[in-house]
Amino acid sequence: MNGKYFIDTSIFIRTFDRSDKTRQDKAKEIVSHALDNLTGITSSQVIHEFLLAATTLFKIPISLADCHKYMTFVLEPLCEVYANIHLYHQSLEMMERWKFSLVNSMIISAALKAECNTLYTEDLPHFTKIQNLTIINPFLTEHDRHMDYAGR
Repeated sequence: MNGKYFIDTSIFIRTFDRSDKTRQDKAKEIVSHALDNLTGITSSQVIHEFLLAATTLFKIPISLADCHKYMTFVLEPLCEVYANIHLYHQSLEMMERWKFSLVNSMIISAALKAECNTLYTEDLPHFTKIQNLTIINPFLTEHDRHMDYAGR
């Protein structure tokens, strides 16, 4: 985890996913490292998506009080990118060029705006390079990574 990196919603969600301890531990490692070293970044969109999932989609929803705490101590310190008109325009261009959804294009645009080298997500193709940004799925095994890369 060298340089600045962007953390997508799926990583924060995985920190609460007890059904896969390996992925949960990896997600916690990424978030802890981000907070300890101040190199991890996220956006207001990620906060929105996380709170929506935590309060309505989790098998056992997180209480509003716990959401406030998580937002204050984890999400807020990492949030550096807020949606604006320029970000929406860039996202539309990203959609046209890469054929990603608006939601994913917004995440990529936010990571580029923050000048991150890496975007950690499980929602986009592993090892895709966009300008100086590399998309990494941190939950893939070495075998999966090799197969994904070789299959391109």
